[in-house]
Amino acid sequence: MSIDSRGSREIKVSDKVKVGGKTPLFLIAGPCVIESEEHAFSLAGQIKAICANIGLPLIFKASYDKANRSSVRSFRGPGLEKGLAVLKRIKHELEIPVLSDVHETVQVEKAAEVLDVIQIPAFLCRQTDLIIEAARTGKALNLKKGQFLSPQEMANAVEKALSQGNQKIIITERGTSFGYNNLVFDVRSIPLMKKWGFPVVIDASHAVQRPGGRGEASAGEAEFIPLMVQTGVAAGADGVFIEVHDNPPQALSDAYNSLIINKLEEVLTRALRIKKALKEESE
Repeated sequence: MSIDSRGSREIKVSDKVKVGGKTPLFLIAGPCVIESEEHAFSLAGQIKAICANIGLPLIFKASYDKANRSSVRSFRGPGLEKGLAVLKRIKHELEIPVLSDVHETVQVEKAAEVLDVIQIPAFLCRQTDLIIEAARTGKALNLKKGQFLSPQEMANAVEKALSQGNQKIIITERGTSFGYNNLVFDVRSIPLMKKWGFPVVIDASHAVQRPGGRGEASAGEAEFIPLMVQTGVAAGADGVFIEVHDNPPQALSDAYNSLIINKLEEVLTRALRIKKALKEESE
């Protein structure tokens, strides 16, 4: 795939939110999974208020079905129909663009009726049919880099989306496998993937995950989320992805790599300072 040296292009996610290009740093955030309608709606409102206070564009993220949980006994969410209904309510009542992940091609059409951004999970970033079906919708796509891939290999996933004429692409870095049950964030991946001309995001939550580290569930080191945010933004990330919860120890998914919501504004404010410093230096 040819290299675009002009930097990331601007992508329209919704009528009110654009990301990449010369737009501000943006946030993808929410609970890992929809635990209940009331809980998701409450968190979305709180995150929106924080972002409004510091002038940060928001895309709300929550999964309707966590199909890739470690154990068959793990909580997966409300499912496609009920989960999309929750996201639709958040989208219209709170006026926030929404994102969720698809796991099978049969989910894509229904998901596209509600979602502003369709996410391809890291584990599925090589699934050609899934990427192509999602790209055909014309919706913005968030392609998460597989923890088993080099950043350079994500060019293939991008090319699959481009083959359908869809250039509304976001690429998310989420760490790379480093032995068993461990990930590392290679900061070089941000500038390497930005060379293709699309916005790149640092997923600070999954970069501190320890996949399968608790046997039937993943572990994590949430205390390093702020560091991952700062490092990713300093490396040139256009956006930040954080799983946020009001009570992480009680979260039904990704309890060990979710940021407690009362720390979110502080983490984002520091990220904005870094972004501002980089902009001033380049000017």
